[in-house]
Amino acid sequence: MASVDLSDVKRRMDSAFDVLKKEFGGLRTGRASPSLLDHVMVDAYGSSMPLNQCGTVGVPEARLITVQVWDRGLVKSIDKGIREAGLGLNPQIDGQLIRIPLPALTEDRRKELSKIAHKYAEQARVAVRNVRRDGMELLKKSEKDHKITEDEHRKQSAEVQKLTDEHIKKVDETLAAKEKEIMQV
Repeated sequence: MASVDLSDVKRRMDSAFDVLKKEFGGLRTGRASPSLLDHVMVDAYGSSMPLNQCGTVGVPEARLITVQVWDRGLVKSIDKGIREAGLGLNPQIDGQLIRIPLPALTEDRRKELSKIAHKYAEQARVAVRNVRRDGMELLKKSEKDHKITEDEHRKQSAEVQKLTDEHIKKVDETLAAKEKEIMQV
């Protein structure tokens, strides 16, 4: 008896949610977070590397990120990478330590970040719905091929829909929390 693998559907929906959390981590709010620098790439040793492979990122206080650079020769290229990442940050070099103070956000910037957060959340919802659609199509095909009964189809459809509703709710709750964090002065 073929049917939809609910654990696979759940895993795929979970991964869509994980991508959303990672995207939100990269959104700058008023508070410092090491994940803010996750997308920063650095020219090191003749290739482009993620910043976290060139130094230790820390958050000693709410509005300051530090990068302890492992190789003295990379300090300048890490500084350049942070400046060119489009985060609006101004790193300050102190030997092998780079201090990155986070300026307070303007009202316009907060609104802009909020719109970006909404866009990320919508992408996550679409991803969850796509997984649901795949599951439902598989169920229809299985019923059409007489691999499952109509009752079994209905029961599993309800399970897939329940998973979808749970994940959409999680996305909405995470968005609300992120929006509150962004708008907090």
